[in-house]
Amino acid sequence: MSRILRHKSGRASAFTTKYKVTRLVWYQSFEWVENAIARETEIKARRREKKVALITENNPTWEDLAADWGKQFALKPIAGAGKQQVPHG
Repeated sequence: MSRILRHKSGRASAFTTKYKVTRLVWYQSFEWVENAIARETEIKARRREKKVALITENNPTWEDLAADWGKQFALKPIAGAGKQQVPHG
């Protein structure tokens, strides 16, 4: 998540800053970092057409999947919260 937020804020690599790469249109989760690195290497080796097809298959509108990441949100109080509960007995 921190990598995405760096991209969105313009504090990422020179490539990201130069080309204004700020939308997350596809991602894959992994339990082990070694598997993630292997998958990234595999995808980077593909031709652009195959990368586009991978994105379009899973996100046809190329929606920013991280549009709300890092934004503040307000917590709403729960009705009755804060009242002391007395056990019945």
